[in-house]
Amino acid sequence: MNNIQIKEAADFLAKASRTLEPMDALTKIYSDITVDDAYKIQLENINKKVADGRTIIGKKIGLTSHAMQEMLGVPEPDYGHLLDDMLGDEEVPIKVSSLLQPKIEPELAFILKDELKGPGITVANVIEATAGVMPALEIIDSRIKDWKIKIQDTVADNASSAMVVLGGKMMPISELDLRHIGLVLEKNGQIIDTAAGAAVLGNPAIAVAWLANKLAQYDISLKPGEIILAGSLTKAYEIEAGDLFTATFDKLGTVKVLFK
Repeated sequence: MNNIQIKEAADFLAKASRTLEPMDALTKIYSDITVDDAYKIQLENINKKVADGRTIIGKKIGLTSHAMQEMLGVPEPDYGHLLDDMLGDEEVPIKVSSLLQPKIEPELAFILKDELKGPGITVANVIEATAGVMPALEIIDSRIKDWKIKIQDTVADNASSAMVVLGGKMMPISELDLRHIGLVLEKNGQIIDTAAGAAVLGNPAIAVAWLANKLAQYDISLKPGEIILAGSLTKAYEIEAGDLFTATFDKLGTVKVLFK
């Protein structure tokens, strides 16, 4: 894709987000779109939002399960940006009408105290650079009709991100066995899923290391204070008005989101 098409595609996604009207997949509109093109489209919209006053507060990692990678035919995860207006509050219900076709995922959020810049970042580097880990619920959304997406579509669409809500407790990473952190996910008081940290690439810190090394291709680092969502421990669940989701993590406590 040329620069004109990159900007055009970014405008299509921005309009869908603004009007809350899903659009056709970019892979239908641009038959030759590549994953690299998609990251350029993502960055085009992120840069516009930053120019309008938004602040980047972190990154999110997606497609961290091998099943999802196989479904989309990709060999690695993807990533998107977290902005300050994407941060929700446990005590403030989220309006479903403000989203298009939302789903929810329980995740571990790494809060960095040191910069991480690849290449060559390891799990040990991630642990050393992390101040602590918090429980999180990510609300994902797609500007593409009916979630009929390929990898290029979700990457261009900021990795299908919408919002993140963090729990009120942060644990030092040295006190956690990331692989064995247990999770119970409830919807309206009923358990709908259970998992452990190892569901994310065998160890969520592997996902954070992957991200630091991937971003090195663009001379981007993960900065102190950033929130890094390491990827979902379960499949994504659909959301309706009135739903209350609660994720309880071993040692980390709970995080909840009410939708209205």
